[in-house]
Amino acid sequence: MCHTRELAFQISKEYECFSKYMSSVKLSVFFGGLSIKKDEEVLKKNCPHVVVGSPGHILVPALNRSFSQKNAKHFVLDECDKMLE
Repeated sequence: MCHTRELAFQISKEYECFSKYMSSVKLSVFFGGLSIKKDEEVLKKNCPHVVVGSPGHILVPALNRSFSQKNAKHFVLDECDKMLE
């Protein structure tokens, strides 16, 4: 999770660089400016291995139970100090 959509987009681009070595790993990025309903559909249909997003676009699907954290192995807060401001 990261505090801005620009940072979420940047992180997703870095993961895409790694994807040539891990082609079976699916990535989804969720950030402001996009529909949360679309994000929830991606979670249901695509079931990504790695999710990158801003707090609101991670929180809403989690509260609606379309994003289950029970199978999450790692949760990373990027620039946590900025999110706590």
